[in-house]
Amino acid sequence: MSKPQLFCFTYAGGNKTFFDVIERDLDGIDLVKLEYSGHGERHNEPYYRDFDELADDMFGMIKKMIDGNYALFGYSMGSIALVEVLKRIIAEGINLPTHVFLSAHEPHTKSELLGFSDNELDDRVKNRTIKFGAVPEKLLNNNAFWRMYLPMYRADYAIIGKYKFEKLDLQTDIPATVFYSETDTPKKDMDLWKKYFVGSCHFYQYFGNHFFIREHHVEMADVIKDKLIGASYVI
Repeated sequence: MSKPQLFCFTYAGGNKTFFDVIERDLDGIDLVKLEYSGHGERHNEPYYRDFDELADDMFGMIKKMIDGNYALFGYSMGSIALVEVLKRIIAEGINLPTHVFLSAHEPHTKSELLGFSDNELDDRVKNRTIKFGAVPEKLLNNNAFWRMYLPMYRADYAIIGKYKFEKLDLQTDIPATVFYSETDTPKKDMDLWKKYFVGSCHFYQYFGNHFFIREHHVEMADVIKDKLIGASYVI
């Protein structure tokens, strides 16, 4: 029997190497780390103008790679990417994922980013990025780093600001697992995922900032393996 696949969607400004931290803990699972256009290995390609472009791109990739049982894992902005891709999977009637994992993003519109554009002042982009702990301290004042990554953060924040969760047409009984930190995305906000995942929806709290996966990747991997392998895909 082949390993279950886990398709991974990264955060705003991130690339597929973000999931390296948990990959070594996910023995028995085929981790498929997806790369957004304009990011990482695809840095020469154009940024997305909205989540429709992102999801169409990711869905096209995933369709070609599905090989048996699979699941979806979204971190932060990747959770929006996940639900938009899932809509396309359901609409096309292809083999459904056995599980979805949502992390570090509550399902409501980011009001602080409404109207955000890729012409936004750099200071606002920098401050938001630093606040979430995305930048190592040694790079905070590194001009070369910001020249490379500011356009990417700007583009990703812009499409997040355009995304309206109140228009998300999704309701499924596919089992869901939600990872969160109370200081980052409070449980009362994360509970809103139950509106879309109406079957099994389990929550796991960790401590730390937006990138709690860095400290808790072993525990998170144990949960993922239990859901995908330990119970033979049955919750």
